[in-house]
Amino acid sequence: MKHVKQRRELVAQARRLVDIGLNRGTSGNLSARIPGGLLITPSGITYDEMTPGDIVELDARGGAPIGETEGRRLPSSEWRIHLDILAARDEFGAVIHAHPIFATALACNRRAIPAFHYMVAVAGGSSIPLAPYATFGTKALSRNILRTMKGVTACLVANHGIIAAGATLSQAADLAVEVETLAEQYVHALQAGKPKILPKAEMAKILRKFRAYGQQPAPPPKGRRRR
Repeated sequence: MKHVKQRRELVAQARRLVDIGLNRGTSGNLSARIPGGLLITPSGITYDEMTPGDIVELDARGGAPIGETEGRRLPSSEWRIHLDILAARDEFGAVIHAHPIFATALACNRRAIPAFHYMVAVAGGSSIPLAPYATFGTKALSRNILRTMKGVTACLVANHGIIAAGATLSQAADLAVEVETLAEQYVHALQAGKPKILPKAEMAKILRKFRAYGQQPAPPPKGRRRR
């Protein structure tokens, strides 16, 4: 079995999303980039039963590698979304699709998450946008998501759920958690009244600060002591 480390991480992150309530049963799917293709969770298997051997390997065209078609698991029905995002965005190494309660509730009401809170910038834009509806597993849905995610790392999907992507699986999972947290806060804010939306100029400032967030100064050259 190839790519054992990545397979184990996919299983671990899939179970983590269930444990924290972002997915239930067999809902959602996860993928990770590998040379020449991707690994993706299988269709119809609960995460507590899933093993690294159940993870499906697909080539860059969505087919199984030569010699691995017989007896293998079927990939998630949403494999096309993962394949297309990873093909279009070199900076991503992993994609997560989930059906968390609050974000999905907003998506079913055809609501994006606007700049009601500065942390919306965590997905790289001034809002967390909403991809238009299309039937699951179709090219149309994949196209809608690609267009919507241009310049951002996450989106809601109308009447469906969320997509979050990152350089690593843990980054993508952390982003999915953040999106659901923001969705829950926004739902409560809507219940309390009409949330005040931050202006574009303020969000532009926040996005600049986010790009520099966590960057530590370079260490001093060897032989010199920092005063």
